[in-house]
Amino acid sequence: MRAFIAFLFYATAALAGEDRPGEFDYYVLAMSWSPTWCALEGDARGAAQCHKAADSGWILHGLWPQYHRGWPEHCQTTERPPSRSMTQAMADIMGSSGQAWYQWKKHGRCSGLSAPAYYALAREAYNKVNRPEVFRKLTKPVKLPAAVVEEAFLKANPGWERDMLTITCRQGRIQEARLCLSKTLDPVPCGRDVVRDCPAKDALFAPIR
Repeated sequence: MRAFIAFLFYATAALAGEDRPGEFDYYVLAMSWSPTWCALEGDARGAAQCHKAADSGWILHGLWPQYHRGWPEHCQTTERPPSRSMTQAMADIMGSSGQAWYQWKKHGRCSGLSAPAYYALAREAYNKVNRPEVFRKLTKPVKLPAAVVEEAFLKANPGWERDMLTITCRQGRIQEARLCLSKTLDPVPCGRDVVRDCPAKDALFAPIR
């Protein structure tokens, strides 16, 4: 019966031209610099990750299935949604249970994995990245080219190439580091719509609170 239900989901998605779970080319691992998100959004929400005691630096934004051009999202799936305990268990690296739920709903369902498997893979991908310690040593805001942040990640992660990583900005601030990974979590070149480095020469980079 489960196989028949899955067939109906996939057949309906195909007829509607919708994205189908498991059909994608690679992942994008997106890590947000928490002080930037807090300054632009989190403080106004009273987000827990923005409290000084949280000591938040690079937070896992998400693990996103990606096509070579474009990406799937909000796929139909027969997999059960995650329980509250599952999403809460991801809050230590994603900032909140709500963020973990949203990432499952928008991206995780397109992975073709169950919710527990998707979260486990996202955590594995995040833990594989050496996040440069130099950023945790900042004591005051600095302005720098996004290329400096990229160089720090490349130095901390031997084997990565420049076309496998991009640094994004938002409102004049360093926003995210995005790494492109194969389905087995090996670094791979990013597609053209992902490799869009921030052109700012003086992006603001705030220290961890």
